[in-house]
Amino acid sequence: MMATRTRRPGDPLAAAEAVFKRKPAPAVQAQAPVRSAARETVTLRLERDVLDHFQADGPGWQERINAALREAAGLGGAGDTGKRPEELDASNDD
Repeated sequence: MMATRTRRPGDPLAAAEAVFKRKPAPAVQAQAPVRSAARETVTLRLERDVLDHFQADGPGWQERINAALREAAGLGGAGDTGKRPEELDASNDD
């Protein structure tokens, strides 16, 4: 009689586990934080007269508020745009 041969040599469970095991990620050296142009959506309560002031010039009021906050915090005014607050409008939206 001939010996029967199986199509699946070894343990199928062990083979599957070997496929899905991942090597640990290489250690990452600490680097200085990189300033990103990414924006984050937040909820902020503003007094009506402050909001009216920034919305009076039309679209771009959120960017103008951001620029004013950056300037007040000493972070460089208009941020990545390189524009003064009065130059910002809706075309600057991300």
